[in-house]
Amino acid sequence: MDAIRLTGTIPGIGNAVKPPASTEQAESPFANVLAGALHDATALEKQAQTAVKGLMDGSGVEIHEAMIATQKADMAFELALQVRNKAVAAYQQMMQMQF
Repeated sequence: MDAIRLTGTIPGIGNAVKPPASTEQAESPFANVLAGALHDATALEKQAQTAVKGLMDGSGVEIHEAMIATQKADMAFELALQVRNKAVAAYQQMMQMQF
């Protein structure tokens, strides 16, 4: 009888998996980092477009400045693409797991 009362006082796993009290979904730090990286990539793309337009207009933008801006935008896009590919691959691996 003492063993039954003892197990009744230990919280079960059901208590550890409670849903959040509020209906609002909290953003994870990963989501914040990912959103910030996408925002930065978009900003770099806009800077590259402005630099190329300035080069074509002859408004004082040097060719090396336009090339550097274009390469920065390209690198940011490639990074975002690789992060997306890794996230999709991880999701696909989790979906293939059998419980």
